[in-house]
Amino acid sequence: MHEIPLFPLNTVLFPDGHLPLQVFEVRYLDLIRKCIASGDEFGVVALFAGNEVQRPEQHEELAAVGTMARITEWSSPVTGLLQVTCVGTQRFRIELAEQLKHGLWMGEVEMLEGDRALPVPEEQQDVADALAAVIRSLEKRQLPPAQMPLRPPYKLEDCGWVANRWCELLRLGLEHKQLMMAQLNPVLRLELVQDVLSENGLLA
Repeated sequence: MHEIPLFPLNTVLFPDGHLPLQVFEVRYLDLIRKCIASGDEFGVVALFAGNEVQRPEQHEELAAVGTMARITEWSSPVTGLLQVTCVGTQRFRIELAEQLKHGLWMGEVEMLEGDRALPVPEEQQDVADALAAVIRSLEKRQLPPAQMPLRPPYKLEDCGWVANRWCELLRLGLEHKQLMMAQLNPVLRLELVQDVLSENGLLA
């Protein structure tokens, strides 16, 4: 069991996914500064009820599974504001969560195994091919790296990576994305993505 600080957000972070954050609340400024200084990671977890910005008397409901985040870039353009970019690493399951007096959540968590490195099955190759087409289209637009929704290395042969990137791109509801992220079988996750793409006419 590990004790980690939690950062509840109205989004779902997937392993290898990139997450930009603007941090201005005291409870999170202290956390992020400590992580920058130490190189430690923190836990990102979906917020099912409540607001990202702390309000008096509000009830916050956290998802049961989250993803560790490692800070890769940061800047402080003005006093009291940190702009950071994080990458998702390892998933975890919350066994117990407690909110401290100053508002920061701490969780006792069990770390979950990462996706096995499995090749994309032939039956789902169209999902990987469609993602490759999206990447080519984005590269033609020559967007700055910070604006690219997908970043290299592109692991188009890896089942879990392809599924995760599609989950980030698709307009799925928060709880739907959470279910996808918490699915421990990468092949099943890819099959579920294929169903969504097919239903929306996004596969050739």
